[in-house]
Amino acid sequence: MIYFTSDTHFGDPRVLRIDRRPFSSMPEHDEAVIASWNARVTPDDQVWHLGDVGYPRRDRTSEILTRLNGAKHLVIGNNDPASTVEAEGWASTQHYAELEIDGQRLVLCHYPFRTWNGMGRKSINLHGHSHGRLKPMPRQFDVGVDPRGLQPVTLAELIASRPKGRGISTPDVTD
Repeated sequence: MIYFTSDTHFGDPRVLRIDRRPFSSMPEHDEAVIASWNARVTPDDQVWHLGDVGYPRRDRTSEILTRLNGAKHLVIGNNDPASTVEAEGWASTQHYAELEIDGQRLVLCHYPFRTWNGMGRKSINLHGHSHGRLKPMPRQFDVGVDPRGLQPVTLAELIASRPKGRGISTPDVTD
């Protein structure tokens, strides 16, 4: 199975205040996010983390990554320093990726796009960064833990989460 997530912000106390995550401490937050991740993801799954992992210290990021199930791919976010990118435990790291899952083209980046490659050919943009605060565009999904119940999600779950006729139509855009 392939999952998507972003904006875990492990060890970053700003998320308790700014994003109003319902935890009294960072250790409580981090353990809850790890438990939510591992409740869904098996060791054989893949997870695309679309940035803002957390922890500026490489040893702490590596420790967290060893506790999370699945092969983990990082699409680098604005709060991912070199120590996060260089941490042990990533299957791959990049600033941008394009995938095809079951014939569906996906464009992955930490940031939401106004337009993206293949937009007029029904490709889907998955992003993080906005913590569920942006009105989604058609064929675009915020995979961050804030709008997704603190857990990674599948493409099928993302598509099913949109009301019929909202967000899966193709914009009138040419590539």
